[in-house]
Amino acid sequence: MAIAVKKASVIIGVLGVLAFGAGLFMYESLRDTRQAFIDPSDQELVANGKGIYANNCASCHGAKLEGQPNWRIRQVNGRLPAPPHDESGHTWHHPDAVLIDITKNGLVPGVTAPSGYVSDMPAYDKLLTDHDIRAVLAYIKSSWPKQALAAQKEITQQRPQ
Repeated sequence: MAIAVKKASVIIGVLGVLAFGAGLFMYESLRDTRQAFIDPSDQELVANGKGIYANNCASCHGAKLEGQPNWRIRQVNGRLPAPPHDESGHTWHHPDAVLIDITKNGLVPGVTAPSGYVSDMPAYDKLLTDHDIRAVLAYIKSSWPKQALAAQKEITQQRPQ
């Protein structure tokens, strides 16, 4: 009889683990799939991002997020200068997932840039952690006016098509 009770306990335990796994799978599949918004009101994240930006981004995108002069005009080599990340640029037109991808992988033709496009934007995936990249983006976004930030938040949180 003791063996039967032990077998029943093992079976019940296995069924419990399976039920938990199935429940977790269902929860994840039904969960809101909107992208997480990088919140620039997180002052610690913004302060961290300011230093990372100064050390890794400011040499091209400007100490005050102003970008390089004439950033919309192609240089002799056919490449565009670094754009501003303040409200005068187009950074706020992109969802956070795209901004993270560009920062990690650079501008990839056919993915985050037109096919055949060549850019001076380096990939930072080996230099910066995901947290560092989120901090830099929080710092950049902290400079945007409320309207630009609200528009970018809406773009970020739209469901994928």
